[in-house]
Amino acid sequence: MSYSASTYYASFCTISIYVLKAVNEAVTDPYMDEPFHIPQAQAYCEGKFDQWDPKITTPPGLYILSVILKRIFLLKCNLNMLRLTPLLALLSLPLALSRLLCYHQRDRLRSSFTPLPEAVVLSCFPVAWFFGFLYYTEVPSLVFVVMTVVAATQDQHWLAALLGAISCTFRQTNIVWVLYAYATSQLMKLRFRRASQDKPLPKLHDPPALQAQPMDLVRSFASAPRVIPSLLPPFIPYATVLVGFAAFVVWNGGIVLGDKSNHIPSFHIPQLYYFVGFSSVLGWPALITGRGGLPSLIGAVWARMFGNKRNMLATGLVSIVMAATIHQFTIHHPFLLSDNRHYTFYVWRRVFLLHPIVPYLLIPGYIACAWAWYVRIGQDQTLLQNLLLPVFVLPTLLPTPLLEPRYFLIPYVLLRAQIGDLSGWGVAVEGLWYIAVNAATMWVFLYKERAGVGRFMW
Repeated sequence: MSYSASTYYASFCTISIYVLKAVNEAVTDPYMDEPFHIPQAQAYCEGKFDQWDPKITTPPGLYILSVILKRIFLLKCNLNMLRLTPLLALLSLPLALSRLLCYHQRDRLRSSFTPLPEAVVLSCFPVAWFFGFLYYTEVPSLVFVVMTVVAATQDQHWLAALLGAISCTFRQTNIVWVLYAYATSQLMKLRFRRASQDKPLPKLHDPPALQAQPMDLVRSFASAPRVIPSLLPPFIPYATVLVGFAAFVVWNGGIVLGDKSNHIPSFHIPQLYYFVGFSSVLGWPALITGRGGLPSLIGAVWARMFGNKRNMLATGLVSIVMAATIHQFTIHHPFLLSDNRHYTFYVWRRVFLLHPIVPYLLIPGYIACAWAWYVRIGQDQTLLQNLLLPVFVLPTLLPTPLLEPRYFLIPYVLLRAQIGDLSGWGVAVEGLWYIAVNAATMWVFLYKERAGVGRFMW
């Protein structure tokens, strides 16, 4: 297995390096957001740390990382060399994901430098893989978030806080994932901690996810005060990050740096529905290759939607609420409507704008997909473990007015990593699916440039 895993990782690295070479040969000028990031990084390389482009909305973590790599490896700060920064992050992603997967599978990592084949496959997730070749913040941000979660689950809370603080220098919204790292580590600790005979420990009510009933959530909240005192000491490192982040917000006058006018937070409830649909379209191999396969998953979803009168009533009420939120809170962002170099432009035009009723027809699909993920990750998780990620997705997606797949990257990877029982053939199907999407996307990006339009990308 170790030889096989090494082969997969070596192939992943080799192909990625070759693809970066092809990108550098075909895309010789900064593209899309790179015209903002590249000059800013070059200014930092020249030591001009007081120079800042007001159009840039994210912190300078990407540029600082490039400066560090420049000084270590004596690299130049031209376009080709700067694109090595996200590539190196992409190549390190399988190593970080191996630890995260082992945590959810409750298994021991056999080698620190030989990632799991499943981690290599997950690193090929199309949005992550594509942005490993352009000078964007997405992949370094993802790597530091994953490392933050891993450190927290290993009870290395000061290290997790440090890594989490670094992750926030790539994306401000990563502060949410710093708290998620703490919360997921404590839920697992509460689940498996054992009381001594002399001193019984307070217990959090947290039944298995697939056996839980609505009242169990009420009981969980009622039991929470009993365990809070034991959760406070590990929270101290994360509290320091929160204080630092709050100070930044006060100093900056808000979360967004630079171009605040085009990044005004909005209450965008349908963004949650888009995330569920996006995750299911790209993550279907992991969904359908569980125990019992697709028939078992369909049966479980059907039972939770229509299995009895109570479930039918709940599905109907949820559908009505979703329809109301779609009517009231759908946002037609000007960037989405005008930039025809992104796939979301065509999805929006040819699906959501096909007819006014289309967004409402998708509601049953959203509900079914949400239940499918709940059932899939709930095979070996508790109720609160299953609900934790959705809770933390809310503050990251609800304020974002633009439909943008990059915003779904971190929550998708954290969601997919919770599937702890994917079979070997399931990993193979997932890998083949990602490879097909990546090959098509990169081929279109490199070789199907359209005059007057440009290159198509996520």
